[in-house]
Amino acid sequence: MAVPKKRTSISKKRIRKNIWKRKGYVAALKAFSLAKSLSTGNSKSFFVQQTNKQVLE
Repeated sequence: MAVPKKRTSISKKRIRKNIWKRKGYVAALKAFSLAKSLSTGNSKSFFVQQTNKQVLE
């Protein structure tokens, strides 16, 4: 016969939720940092092909 599990405490639930949120925050920081380095051209670990725009006169 199935027996219901014990209820998880609110504090344990909050801790797990905060860990889950922190993972997303760290991923967003890394993505933003990479975007900033790519836009300024200071990236050393990520290579982007640069396009030269020439103006015809």
